[in-house]
Amino acid sequence: MKTIRRGKRRRITGKTLQHTFEQTIKFSEVDSMAVVWHGHYVRFFEDGREAWGKKYGITYLDVKNNNFMIPIVSMHCEHMNPLEYGDTAIIETTFIDTPAAKLFFDYKIYRKRDGALAASGESTQVFLDENRELFLAVPLFYEEWKKKWGLL
Repeated sequence: MKTIRRGKRRRITGKTLQHTFEQTIKFSEVDSMAVVWHGHYVRFFEDGREAWGKKYGITYLDVKNNNFMIPIVSMHCEHMNPLEYGDTAIIETTFIDTPAAKLFFDYKIYRKRDGALAASGESTQVFLDENRELFLAVPLFYEEWKKKWGLL
């Protein structure tokens, strides 16, 4: 069980599943100050969610094949220490379980060369059905996935 402070709004206590991977910063990701442009950090969060989903067997295609969509309804990012061209970013993505029909993720991006925290953030996704209507119940496929990973 891990307690995570989610922004300044609420605290969530739940089981977590974490995945970490490394990514080299490309020239196309830096701005005129030679640091990663701030908007790319949101894409790094997305890369983290995709890698996490592959590891834990619940990808965006799995969601789509079950006739659902999971749009982001909330995203927050804080920037601490810049990443530069050629740096290796360590992207840590943590899923925080909740009984609600939502997906909560916490992110930390570290600069490998010195271990500095470059950015941190969080996101919330909800389920929409094939008619793009908000689905308030936990979808059956998601409930089965949670059981497989010991979250229920």
